[in-house]
Amino acid sequence: MRCGFTTGSCAAAGAKAALLAYFEKNVNEIDVLSPQGDKIIVPIKSTIKTNEGGIATVIKDGGDDPDITNGIDIVVEVKVRINTTEINIKAGQGVGIVTKPGLAVAVGNPAINLGPQTMIKSAVSSVLGDNKGCDVIISIPEGEKLAKKTLNSVLGIKGGLSIIGTSGIVRPMSEEAFKDSLSPQISVAKALGYQSIVLVPGKIGQEIAIKQYGLPENAVIQTSNFIGYMLECSVHEEIKNVILLGHLGKLVKVAAGVFHTHNRIADARMETIAAYMGAMGAPKTAIKEILNCTTTEAAMPIIEHYQMFDIYNLLANRASERATRYVFNDLVIGTVIVTLKGNLLGMDNAAKSIGGNLGWSIK
Repeated sequence: MRCGFTTGSCAAAGAKAALLAYFEKNVNEIDVLSPQGDKIIVPIKSTIKTNEGGIATVIKDGGDDPDITNGIDIVVEVKVRINTTEINIKAGQGVGIVTKPGLAVAVGNPAINLGPQTMIKSAVSSVLGDNKGCDVIISIPEGEKLAKKTLNSVLGIKGGLSIIGTSGIVRPMSEEAFKDSLSPQISVAKALGYQSIVLVPGKIGQEIAIKQYGLPENAVIQTSNFIGYMLECSVHEEIKNVILLGHLGKLVKVAAGVFHTHNRIADARMETIAAYMGAMGAPKTAIKEILNCTTTEAAMPIIEHYQMFDIYNLLANRASERATRYVFNDLVIGTVIVTLKGNLLGMDNAAKSIGGNLGWSIK
């Protein structure tokens, strides 16, 4: 599959191309160095010389990775300064500003990570010459709109997208890149003083936790399918207590010891529910009906029909036990299982204690 360029590579290439335009050198592509020192060649859409410097536009090419920034314009303006060697990197339209502590970039600064900053400064330094500095203003015209589809608001990045990239190259379907976009949520929560956090698989669980159960917004963190990885990150950040809160379909997998919950990795939802119902004394007909279901939503009426509501608390307890074992007892973990509408199905005592300390509204 075809690789692409990070937003950091595009910004660095745009800065260098804009400077070359100022020196009346128009180019169709630019080579920049990754933070690891590798050469990356980036196509340039357009350049223009201005009185103070130049402006270049780069089309973000994510290769075969399905990134929301693929195909957008990244516009870089460079203003040359004399009698200084400072290179100032600034946020223009559509590039976010950091408003919460805990990220690699300090509060109040543009959401431009250290890797891209290094690339940009290296790129312009190779062209500027002696006794010259510059301001580099990065804009993403569609950035503010696209940022609503990212985790930026959760991380406290306001007004647009982040300029990111640790290697300069986007590798297709990079699971590691997705994980790297999730884990900073824990750093932010820790920096805001939270020793207890709530891990939810996705946006629905996040809204349920905050709007229906009154849990603090900054302590509620999305995991996507990477529940195990985010538990490990919680240990690394020295978090003390974790609530796993989510739909039965996700958390029943954790009860079975599955910590990467994508259905292509593992799917034993019905088998797990059937096994625990059997352990609780369910008749064979109930177990067969559960095994014939294709979704946990379809299993819930069967559980109701046989009046086996205690299975939800049992599964919550089991999910907490398996998760605690997964992190070698380095976290206190509780589990809350809910429906897609947020109705409480089951939870364990650890969840009650942690949630109570966080001030939730569950009784």
